[in-house]
Amino acid sequence: MNLTEQARESPPRTTQRIAALDGLRFLAVLMVVLYHYVAYGSGWGRPRSHVFPILYMPASYGWLGVQLFFLISGFVICLSCWGRSLSDFLTSRVVRLFPAYWLAVGLTTLMLALLPGSEQPRKWQDVLTNLTMLQNPLGVPYVDGVYWSLWAEARFYLIFAIVVWGGLTYRRVLAFCLIWSGAGVLSYGLPDVHLLQMLAMPEYCWFFIGGMAFYLMWRFGQDLLLWLLVGFSLLAGIRASWPTYQSVQANSAYDLPDWVVAAVIAAFYLLMAGVALGWFRRIDWRWLGTAGAVTYPLYLLHEYIGWKLIENLRYTIDPWLLLGALLLVMTAVSWLVNRYIERPLSRSMKVQLRKSFERMRAIDGLDGRPVSIGRQARPESGLQAAAETTPKTMSESGVGLRG
Repeated sequence: MNLTEQARESPPRTTQRIAALDGLRFLAVLMVVLYHYVAYGSGWGRPRSHVFPILYMPASYGWLGVQLFFLISGFVICLSCWGRSLSDFLTSRVVRLFPAYWLAVGLTTLMLALLPGSEQPRKWQDVLTNLTMLQNPLGVPYVDGVYWSLWAEARFYLIFAIVVWGGLTYRRVLAFCLIWSGAGVLSYGLPDVHLLQMLAMPEYCWFFIGGMAFYLMWRFGQDLLLWLLVGFSLLAGIRASWPTYQSVQANSAYDLPDWVVAAVIAAFYLLMAGVALGWFRRIDWRWLGTAGAVTYPLYLLHEYIGWKLIENLRYTIDPWLLLGALLLVMTAVSWLVNRYIERPLSRSMKVQLRKSFERMRAIDGLDGRPVSIGRQARPESGLQAAAETTPKTMSESGVGLRG
Protein backbone atom coordinates (compact mmCIF):
# COMPACT_ATOMS: atom_id res chain seq x y z
CA MET A 1 0.00 0.00 0.00
CA ASN A 2 1.49 3.37 -1.02
CA LEU A 3 1.40 6.60 0.98
CA THR A 4 -1.60 7.97 -0.91
CA GLU A 5 -3.66 4.87 -0.17
CA GLN A 6 -2.62 4.98 3.49
CA ALA A 7 -3.70 8.61 3.70
CA ARG A 8 -7.12 7.75 2.28
CA GLU A 9 -7.67 4.94 4.77
CA SER A 10 -6.10 6.74 7.74
CA PRO A 11 -6.70 10.51 7.63
CA PRO A 12 -3.87 12.66 9.01
CA ARG A 13 -3.97 13.36 12.71
CA THR A 14 -5.69 16.53 13.78
CA THR A 15 -4.62 19.03 16.39
CA GLN A 16 -4.46 17.48 19.82
CA ARG A 17 -2.63 17.97 23.08
CA ILE A 18 0.32 15.64 23.54
CA ALA A 19 0.95 15.03 27.23
CA ALA A 20 4.60 14.09 26.70
CA LEU A 21 5.27 17.51 25.19
CA ASP A 22 3.88 19.16 28.32
CA GLY A 23 6.30 17.08 30.36
CA LEU A 24 9.20 18.09 28.12
CA ARG A 25 8.20 21.75 28.43
CA PHE A 26 8.33 21.51 32.20
CA LEU A 27 11.68 19.72 32.04
CA ALA A 28 13.03 22.56 29.91
CA VAL A 29 11.85 25.32 32.24
CA LEU A 30 13.12 23.44 35.31
CA MET A 31 16.56 23.22 33.71
CA VAL A 32 16.59 26.96 33.02
CA VAL A 33 15.35 27.87 36.51
CA LEU A 34 17.97 25.70 38.22
CA TYR A 35 20.65 27.16 35.99
CA HIS A 36 19.73 30.70 37.03
CA TYR A 37 19.32 29.91 40.73
CA VAL A 38 22.24 27.52 41.20
CA ALA A 39 24.87 28.02 38.51
CA TYR A 40 24.49 31.54 37.13
CA GLY A 41 23.71 35.03 38.35
CA SER A 42 23.98 36.82 41.65
CA GLY A 43 22.36 36.76 45.04
CA TRP A 44 23.99 34.15 47.26
CA GLY A 45 26.82 36.35 48.52
CA ARG A 46 29.45 33.62 48.01
CA PRO A 47 30.49 31.27 45.20
CA ARG A 48 27.54 29.22 44.02
CA SER A 49 29.76 26.16 43.74
CA HIS A 50 30.25 26.40 47.51
CA VAL A 51 26.56 26.88 48.24
CA PHE A 52 25.48 23.90 46.10
CA PRO A 53 28.56 21.68 45.66
CA ILE A 54 26.54 18.70 44.39
CA LEU A 55 23.93 20.45 42.26
CA TYR A 56 26.22 23.09 40.76
CA MET A 57 27.78 20.90 38.05
CA PRO A 58 24.57 19.47 36.50
CA ALA A 59 22.80 22.83 36.86
CA SER A 60 25.59 24.44 34.82
CA TYR A 61 24.13 22.77 31.73
CA GLY A 62 20.63 24.07 32.42
CA TRP A 63 20.96 26.78 29.75
CA LEU A 64 20.37 24.00 27.23
CA GLY A 65 16.74 24.01 28.31
CA VAL A 66 16.20 26.90 25.88
CA GLN A 67 17.35 24.67 23.00
CA LEU A 68 14.73 22.15 24.08
CA PHE A 69 12.13 24.92 24.10
CA PHE A 70 13.00 25.81 20.50
CA LEU A 71 12.86 22.15 19.47
CA ILE A 72 9.40 21.79 20.99
CA SER A 73 8.31 25.10 19.43
CA GLY A 74 9.08 23.87 15.93
CA PHE A 75 6.86 20.84 16.54
CA VAL A 76 4.03 22.69 18.26
CA ILE A 77 3.77 25.54 15.76
CA CYS A 78 2.92 23.01 13.05
CA LEU A 79 0.63 21.07 15.38
CA SER A 80 -1.40 24.12 16.33
CA CYS A 81 -1.57 25.82 12.92
CA TRP A 82 -2.02 22.97 10.42
CA GLY A 83 -5.14 23.54 8.34
CA ARG A 84 -5.72 27.02 9.72
CA SER A 85 -5.64 30.44 8.12
CA LEU A 86 -3.05 33.17 8.53
CA SER A 87 -5.46 35.12 10.74
CA ASP A 88 -5.88 32.07 12.98
CA PHE A 89 -2.09 31.73 13.15
CA LEU A 90 -1.58 35.38 14.09
CA THR A 91 -4.38 35.23 16.64
CA SER A 92 -2.99 32.10 18.29
CA ARG A 93 0.50 33.59 18.57
CA VAL A 94 -0.71 36.89 20.05
CA VAL A 95 -2.96 35.28 22.67
CA ARG A 96 -0.28 32.72 23.49
CA LEU A 97 2.56 35.17 24.02
CA PHE A 98 1.26 38.49 25.28
CA PRO A 99 -1.16 38.10 28.25
CA ALA A 100 1.33 36.35 30.56
CA TYR A 101 4.15 38.48 29.18
CA TRP A 102 2.44 41.77 29.98
CA LEU A 103 1.78 40.59 33.53
CA ALA A 104 5.41 39.44 33.88
CA VAL A 105 6.75 42.79 32.72
CA GLY A 106 4.58 44.64 35.21
CA LEU A 107 5.25 42.31 38.14
CA THR A 108 9.00 42.15 37.56
CA THR A 109 9.16 45.94 37.28
CA LEU A 110 7.23 46.30 40.54
CA MET A 111 9.41 43.81 42.43
CA LEU A 112 12.63 45.41 41.23
CA ALA A 113 11.34 48.78 42.41
CA LEU A 114 10.10 47.64 45.83
CA LEU A 115 12.72 45.13 46.98
CA PRO A 116 16.17 46.35 47.99
CA GLY A 117 19.11 44.80 46.16
CA SER A 118 21.66 45.13 43.38
CA GLU A 119 19.12 45.00 40.54
CA GLN A 120 18.00 48.55 39.89
CA PRO A 121 14.43 49.60 38.99
CA ARG A 122 13.80 49.92 35.27
CA LYS A 123 13.18 53.26 33.55
CA TRP A 124 9.55 53.78 32.66
CA GLN A 125 10.44 54.37 28.99
CA ASP A 126 12.18 50.99 28.86
CA VAL A 127 9.23 49.28 30.55
CA LEU A 128 6.78 50.66 28.01
CA THR A 129 8.97 49.52 25.12
CA ASN A 130 9.31 46.06 26.68
CA LEU A 131 5.52 45.71 26.52
CA THR A 132 5.83 45.57 22.72
CA MET A 133 8.27 42.61 22.90
CA LEU A 134 10.42 44.52 20.40
CA GLN A 135 12.98 45.85 22.84
CA ASN A 136 15.82 43.94 21.18
CA PRO A 137 15.56 45.49 17.67
CA LEU A 138 14.76 48.87 19.24
CA GLY A 139 17.94 48.74 21.34
CA VAL A 140 16.19 48.91 24.74
CA PRO A 141 17.34 46.92 27.82
CA TYR A 142 15.25 43.94 28.87
CA VAL A 143 13.10 44.23 31.98
CA ASP A 144 14.15 40.62 32.61
CA GLY A 145 17.05 38.83 30.92
CA VAL A 146 15.01 35.78 29.91
CA TYR A 147 13.06 37.85 27.39
CA TRP A 148 15.90 37.46 24.86
CA SER A 149 14.50 34.11 23.70
CA LEU A 150 11.11 35.66 22.86
CA TRP A 151 12.75 37.67 20.09
CA ALA A 152 14.04 34.43 18.59
CA GLU A 153 10.54 32.94 18.80
CA ALA A 154 9.03 36.06 17.25
CA ARG A 155 11.41 35.89 14.28
CA PHE A 156 10.52 32.24 13.76
CA TYR A 157 6.81 33.13 13.72
CA LEU A 158 7.48 36.01 11.32
CA ILE A 159 9.17 33.91 8.64
CA PHE A 160 6.92 30.88 9.18
CA ALA A 161 3.86 33.08 8.65
CA ILE A 162 4.82 33.16 4.96
CA VAL A 163 4.30 29.39 4.77
CA VAL A 164 1.04 29.60 6.75
CA TRP A 165 -0.19 32.27 4.34
CA GLY A 166 0.14 29.84 1.43
CA GLY A 167 -1.32 26.95 3.43
CA LEU A 168 0.63 24.29 5.31
CA THR A 169 1.40 21.14 3.37
CA TYR A 170 4.02 18.45 3.76
CA ARG A 171 5.96 19.72 0.75
CA ARG A 172 5.88 23.37 1.79
CA VAL A 173 6.99 22.75 5.35
CA LEU A 174 9.76 20.45 4.17
CA ALA A 175 10.87 23.03 1.59
CA PHE A 176 10.82 25.72 4.27
CA CYS A 177 13.07 23.58 6.49
CA LEU A 178 15.53 22.99 3.66
CA ILE A 179 15.63 26.64 2.60
CA TRP A 180 16.06 27.80 6.20
CA SER A 181 18.88 25.27 6.67
CA GLY A 182 20.59 26.67 3.58
CA ALA A 183 20.18 30.22 4.87
CA GLY A 184 21.60 29.18 8.23
CA VAL A 185 24.69 27.68 6.59
CA LEU A 186 25.07 30.67 4.26
CA SER A 187 24.95 33.10 7.19
CA TYR A 188 28.14 31.59 8.60
CA GLY A 189 29.96 32.57 5.41
CA LEU A 190 28.40 36.04 5.33
CA PRO A 191 28.63 37.23 8.95
CA ASP A 192 28.45 40.92 7.96
CA VAL A 193 25.04 40.61 6.29
CA HIS A 194 23.01 41.62 9.33
CA LEU A 195 19.57 41.05 7.83
CA LEU A 196 20.51 37.48 6.92
CA GLN A 197 21.90 36.91 10.40
CA MET A 198 18.74 38.25 12.01
CA LEU A 199 16.33 36.16 9.93
CA ALA A 200 18.38 32.97 9.54
CA MET A 201 19.25 32.79 13.27
CA PRO A 202 22.21 30.40 12.72
CA GLU A 203 22.56 29.89 16.49
CA TYR A 204 19.04 28.54 17.00
CA CYS A 205 17.34 27.77 13.67
CA TRP A 206 18.44 24.12 13.77
CA PHE A 207 16.25 23.35 16.74
CA PHE A 208 13.13 24.88 15.18
CA ILE A 209 13.91 22.92 12.00
CA GLY A 210 14.39 19.68 13.94
CA GLY A 211 11.07 20.19 15.69
CA MET A 212 9.23 20.72 12.39
CA ALA A 213 10.85 17.59 10.91
CA PHE A 214 9.69 15.59 13.93
CA TYR A 215 6.17 16.94 13.45
CA LEU A 216 6.14 15.77 9.83
CA MET A 217 7.17 12.32 11.10
CA TRP A 218 4.41 12.39 13.71
CA ARG A 219 1.74 13.37 11.21
CA PHE A 220 2.80 11.58 8.01
CA GLY A 221 5.27 8.90 9.09
CA GLN A 222 9.04 8.60 8.88
CA ASP A 223 11.28 8.36 5.85
CA LEU A 224 14.96 8.74 5.02
CA LEU A 225 14.72 12.39 3.96
CA LEU A 226 13.18 13.42 7.28
CA TRP A 227 15.79 11.46 9.24
CA LEU A 228 18.57 13.12 7.25
CA LEU A 229 17.07 16.52 8.04
CA VAL A 230 16.82 15.61 11.73
CA GLY A 231 20.41 14.37 11.80
CA PHE A 232 21.70 17.47 10.03
CA SER A 233 19.85 19.79 12.42
CA LEU A 234 21.18 17.81 15.40
CA LEU A 235 24.82 18.07 14.33
CA ALA A 236 24.51 21.71 13.29
CA GLY A 237 22.67 22.53 16.52
CA ILE A 238 25.45 21.02 18.63
CA ARG A 239 28.03 23.09 16.78
CA ALA A 240 25.91 26.24 17.01
CA SER A 241 25.66 25.80 20.80
CA TRP A 242 29.44 25.87 21.25
CA PRO A 243 29.80 29.67 21.71
CA THR A 244 27.30 29.60 24.57
CA TYR A 245 29.09 26.64 26.14
CA GLN A 246 32.41 28.50 25.95
CA SER A 247 30.85 31.55 27.60
CA VAL A 248 29.41 29.41 30.39
CA GLN A 249 32.73 27.63 30.83
CA ALA A 250 34.60 30.92 31.10
CA ASN A 251 32.44 31.89 34.09
CA SER A 252 32.28 28.47 35.74
CA ALA A 253 34.08 27.43 38.89
CA TYR A 254 34.76 23.97 37.45
CA ASP A 255 35.84 22.46 34.18
CA LEU A 256 32.62 21.54 32.37
CA PRO A 257 33.17 18.62 29.95
CA ASP A 258 32.14 19.70 26.45
CA TRP A 259 30.86 16.26 25.49
CA VAL A 260 27.98 16.71 27.93
CA VAL A 261 26.58 19.47 25.70
CA ALA A 262 26.42 17.07 22.76
CA ALA A 263 24.99 14.31 24.94
CA VAL A 264 22.22 16.50 26.38
CA ILE A 265 21.17 17.85 22.98
CA ALA A 266 21.21 14.30 21.56
CA ALA A 267 18.99 13.23 24.48
CA PHE A 268 16.55 16.02 23.60
CA TYR A 269 16.38 14.76 20.02
CA LEU A 270 15.87 11.20 21.22
CA LEU A 271 12.95 12.29 23.41
CA MET A 272 11.39 14.22 20.52
CA ALA A 273 11.88 11.18 18.28
CA GLY A 274 9.92 9.23 20.89
CA VAL A 275 7.08 11.76 20.62
CA ALA A 276 7.15 11.64 16.81
CA LEU A 277 7.16 7.85 16.68
CA GLY A 278 4.49 7.39 19.34
CA TRP A 279 6.63 5.86 22.08
CA PHE A 280 4.89 7.99 24.71
CA ARG A 281 1.33 7.87 23.41
CA ARG A 282 0.15 6.00 26.52
CA ILE A 283 1.46 8.71 28.81
CA ASP A 284 -1.61 10.77 29.66
CA TRP A 285 -1.12 11.82 33.26
CA ARG A 286 -3.46 14.67 34.11
CA TRP A 287 -0.87 16.68 36.03
CA LEU A 288 1.26 17.01 32.89
CA GLY A 289 -1.31 19.39 31.45
CA THR A 290 -0.93 21.62 34.51
CA ALA A 291 2.86 21.36 34.29
CA GLY A 292 2.77 22.46 30.67
CA ALA A 293 0.41 25.34 31.45
CA VAL A 294 2.67 26.90 34.11
CA THR A 295 5.80 26.62 31.96
CA TYR A 296 5.54 29.95 30.15
CA PRO A 297 4.66 32.12 33.18
CA LEU A 298 7.36 30.39 35.23
CA TYR A 299 9.95 31.07 32.55
CA LEU A 300 8.99 34.74 32.40
CA LEU A 301 8.85 35.38 36.14
CA HIS A 302 11.60 33.35 37.77
CA GLU A 303 14.92 35.04 37.03
CA TYR A 304 15.18 38.62 38.33
CA ILE A 305 12.43 38.23 40.93
CA GLY A 306 14.14 35.07 42.19
CA TRP A 307 17.51 36.77 42.40
CA LYS A 308 15.98 39.62 44.38
CA LEU A 309 14.41 37.24 46.86
CA ILE A 310 17.62 35.25 47.21
CA GLU A 311 19.57 38.43 47.86
CA ASN A 312 17.16 39.50 50.61
CA LEU A 313 16.70 36.10 52.30
CA ARG A 314 20.09 34.39 51.88
CA TYR A 315 21.26 35.05 55.44
CA THR A 316 18.03 34.11 57.19
CA ILE A 317 17.07 30.86 55.40
CA ASP A 318 19.15 27.77 54.65
CA PRO A 319 20.18 27.81 50.95
CA TRP A 320 18.64 24.43 50.15
CA LEU A 321 15.41 25.35 51.92
CA LEU A 322 15.35 28.71 50.15
CA LEU A 323 15.92 27.07 46.78
CA GLY A 324 13.11 24.58 47.34
CA ALA A 325 10.77 27.27 48.61
CA LEU A 326 11.53 29.46 45.61
CA LEU A 327 10.75 26.64 43.19
CA LEU A 328 7.43 25.95 44.92
CA VAL A 329 6.41 29.60 45.30
CA MET A 330 7.33 30.59 41.75
CA THR A 331 5.50 27.55 40.38
CA ALA A 332 2.41 28.36 42.46
CA VAL A 333 2.47 32.00 41.34
CA SER A 334 2.83 30.85 37.72
CA TRP A 335 -0.23 28.61 38.14
CA LEU A 336 -2.22 31.54 39.50
CA VAL A 337 -1.11 33.71 36.58
CA ASN A 338 -2.12 31.04 34.09
CA ARG A 339 -5.43 30.25 35.79
CA TYR A 340 -6.71 33.72 36.60
CA ILE A 341 -4.97 36.06 34.16
CA GLU A 342 -3.48 34.30 31.15
CA ARG A 343 -6.38 31.99 30.30
CA PRO A 344 -9.28 34.48 30.78
CA LEU A 345 -7.44 37.28 28.97
CA SER A 346 -6.40 34.94 26.16
CA ARG A 347 -9.99 33.81 25.63
CA SER A 348 -11.23 37.40 25.54
CA MET A 349 -8.48 38.53 23.18
CA LYS A 350 -9.09 35.55 20.88
CA VAL A 351 -12.77 36.45 20.52
CA GLN A 352 -12.02 40.11 19.84
CA LEU A 353 -9.19 39.40 17.39
CA ARG A 354 -11.37 37.00 15.43
CA LYS A 355 -14.03 39.69 15.23
CA SER A 356 -11.40 42.11 14.00
CA PHE A 357 -10.31 39.77 11.22
CA GLU A 358 -13.92 39.02 10.28
CA ARG A 359 -14.58 42.75 10.11
CA MET A 360 -11.50 43.23 7.92
CA ARG A 361 -12.64 40.49 5.53
CA ALA A 362 -16.13 41.95 5.42
CA ILE A 363 -14.83 45.42 4.59
CA ASP A 364 -12.53 44.03 1.91
CA GLY A 365 -15.50 42.13 0.47
CA LEU A 366 -17.26 45.43 -0.23
CA ASP A 367 -14.87 45.96 -3.16
CA GLY A 368 -13.56 49.22 -1.78
CA ARG A 369 -16.98 50.92 -1.43
CA PRO A 370 -17.26 53.43 1.43
CA VAL A 371 -18.96 52.03 4.49
CA SER A 372 -19.93 53.58 7.79
CA ILE A 373 -19.05 51.40 10.76
CA GLY A 374 -19.48 53.17 14.04
CA ARG A 375 -21.07 53.00 17.42
CA GLN A 376 -24.14 54.92 16.23
CA ALA A 377 -24.62 52.97 12.99
CA ARG A 378 -27.99 51.19 12.65
CA PRO A 379 -28.06 47.52 11.57
CA GLU A 380 -29.55 48.37 8.17
CA SER A 381 -26.79 50.90 7.50
CA GLY A 382 -23.10 50.19 7.22
CA LEU A 383 -22.00 46.62 6.45
CA GLN A 384 -25.44 45.02 6.22
CA ALA A 385 -26.88 47.65 3.91
CA ALA A 386 -23.82 47.60 1.70
CA ALA A 387 -23.98 43.82 1.50
CA GLU A 388 -27.63 43.92 0.46
CA THR A 389 -27.08 46.58 -2.20
CA THR A 390 -24.04 44.88 -3.75
CA PRO A 391 -24.93 41.17 -3.97
CA LYS A 392 -23.14 40.68 -7.26
CA THR A 393 -19.85 42.05 -6.00
CA MET A 394 -19.99 39.97 -2.85
CA SER A 395 -20.84 36.83 -4.79
CA GLU A 396 -18.15 37.35 -7.39
CA SER A 397 -15.48 37.99 -4.82
CA GLY A 398 -16.38 34.81 -2.96
CA VAL A 399 -16.25 36.65 0.39
CA GLY A 400 -19.17 36.79 2.81
CA LEU A 401 -19.65 38.90 5.91
CA ARG A 402 -18.22 36.02 7.98
CA GLY A 403 -15.18 35.48 5.72
